Formats: sequence, C-alpha cells, structure tokens
Amino acid sequence: MIPFNKPAVVGQEFSFLQEAVDRGQLSGDGAFTQRCSERIVAMTGARAALLTHSCTAALEMAAILANLRPGDEVIMPSFTFVSTANAVVLRGAVPVFVDIDPASLNMDPEKTAVAVTAKTRAIFAVHYAGFPADMDRLADIARAHDLLLVEDAAQALGSTYKGRLAGSLGDLAAFSFHETKNIISGEGGALTLNRADLIERAEIIREKGTNRSRFLRGQVDKYTWVDIGSSFLPGELIAAFLYGQLDQAQIIQSRRLALFDRYAEAFADLEQSGRVGLPHAPADTTGNGHMFYLMMRDVDDRDGFIAHMRQAEIITPFHYVPLHSAPAGLRYGRSAGALPVTDAVSARLVRLPVYFGLAGDIERVIDVAREYLLAKTAVAAWHI
Repeated sequence: MIPFNKPAVVGQEFSFLQEAVDRGQLSGDGAFTQRCSERIVAMTGARAALLTHSCTAALEMAAILANLRPGDEVIMPSFTFVSTANAVVLRGAVPVFVDIDPASLNMDPEKTAVAVTAKTRAIFAVHYAGFPADMDRLADIARAHDLLLVEDAAQALGSTYKGRLAGSLGDLAAFSFHETKNIISGEGGALTLNRADLIERAEIIREKGTNRSRFLRGQVDKYTWVDIGSSFLPGELIAAFLYGQLDQAQIIQSRRLALFDRYAEAFADLEQSGRVGLPHAPADTTGNGHMFYLMMRDVDDRDGFIAHMRQAEIITPFHYVPLHSAPAGLRYGRSAGALPVTDAVSARLVRLPVYFGLAGDIERVIDVAREYLLAKTAVAAWHI
C-alpha cells in the first residue's frame, strides 16, 4: 500500500532523544526547546518563537492575545481545519467565514474587506497547501480597522510571500509539526510573534498564566499567577525529535518540492486539455512542497478517482468539509455571504501522497492516476 503520508526519521532524531534523556530534564523549556525556538526564528524571520504542543495551542494563544470577548468576531476562510475556528469559539467569539479565491484557495481579500463589522477584532489568514495568502492586502484591511492579523501557517513553514518568509507576515503566526506536515514531531507546533508588545504576555499565557519565564531569566525573584493561560508547552522529547527534523529542513523541503514538480509535470497535459486542475503558486509566492492536489470535475468524479486509487492500494483523500456548513459552524459561526467557491473546491479537490520517502513509488501513483483520468476523457469543466 502507498499511504497518503508516512512519517520518516531523516537526521539525528534518535541521538537527540538520547541527549534529552541524558540531560535529565524532560519537561518543557529545556535545551532542545530553546534550540528549536532559535531555529524557527531563523526560518521565519519573526521577532520571537514559542514552541507549543500543537498548532491548535498556538492558535488558542493567538485568540487570547487578540483579547477576544463574547460576541467579538474573527474573519477566516471556511476552507480550513477546525482548530482555526475552535480557537475563536473557545473565547466566546464568533468565526465569520468568507469565501476563497479560486486560484490560490486562500481567503479572498475583497470578501474579507466586506465582512468587517464593528465587532471584528482579528483576521485569521490560512496559507492553504503551503502557499501564503495575499498578506499585503489583508494587512491593509487589518490596519484600516485596527485588527490583529494572524497567519494560520500550519502548512507553510519555509514558504515565502514577496520575498518574506511565512511567519513574519502578520502580527502572529501559528505553525504545525503534526506528522502530516513537512517538518514533524508527531504532534507539535509553534507561535511566532512580530510585535514586541505581545511577546511577554505570550510567554505568560504559554506558562499557565504565570511569569515563570521572567523568573527563569532572573528578572523576578519568584513567579506567580498574573494572567489567564494554560499548559501550552511541549516536553523535551518532542522538542528533541523536532530539532532533528529542523536540522534537515532544507533537505526535506527540497525532496518535497521535487515530488511536487514531478506531479506537476506528469499531469500538465491533462490540465491543458481541461481534464483536471493543478495547484500553482500565486503571484509573488513560493511554496514548500507541502501538498499536491487534483481538482476534479465534480464530487462523483472525485469519489470515483479515490475509489480507483484505493483499489490499487494508493490512499488519496479529499480535504476539508467546509466549516460554514458543519454542525458546529452553523451553531457557533456565521457566513459573510454565499461561499460558492469553497463549496465547489471541497467537492472536487483530492490530494495525492506527498512524503519524504515517496520517491520510489511516485511513478506508480502517477500511472494509476492517469489510468483513471484518461479513461474518462471528456473535457472537465473544473474551473470555479
């Protein structure tokens, strides 16, 4: 079987795990946590980085830093993972879902601007498939209305927008190191910060609402409870494994970009004929090879493709069920107008396997996929 994803050890992860044990500290904020934070700052261009136990935790910290209150609103795409919305709902605020751009699959800045109300407090911009959203236009909207701009960069470590790295494009950014991402630690995440005035409070929130970080730096003689917070730290074993991956980040990204390019080459003729749609980097952006997808004719075409691939023991899942039509989305959020692009993309998009060790099997994936696509040669009106 060729799975959709397969975690891999790519460097010194095991020796770093042993080093963490030998150091005698397995709780959070040890030597490997510090090394990871420094490396993430270098890889994002952010002012500071705080390691977390998940991207979900980083988004929840961002929601607290946004000072969200019951009834406040946060604009975000509906085509995203539930954590983007949950972070807002947990503060009593309302996620406001906007439609996505049909080319980039990122939130549409024009729809975002129209969605702003007197209750809006923040914009959560998702970088879908590792391609950054149109952050300059979103930043203009945020500045005009004094809104916090948060990057949901779960998939985008190493990607760029107009020469600037994901993680340095908003006030805050949340990253994921879940095993399905490029750089992994099983579970894991990070919050990067680009506003100096938010860093100290972020440290407090991450340390259960205490000023323990200041105590460890010798800035206070004892630490105490000073704000709301939770236990958002990962343990040192997670950080040690992650550091082994971060140490090989260029090799991992190069491998994934090579897989992306091979898929693009293999299906270019079918895109040209109108049979499928392929991902393309939006203007002024570079991706990180996180994902490769095919845009099928309709939901039946997508499901037929998935079944065909599964019969050949190749796993090709679809992606998000739109949040605006999910039971919790209907209960806790609202849509800013109709979301036809989101609905269409959700019904048509299918993802191909992309992982570090795929190289030996990618030609089989391509051959089986083309077998299905060429068997149904009618021109596909996949355009949104």
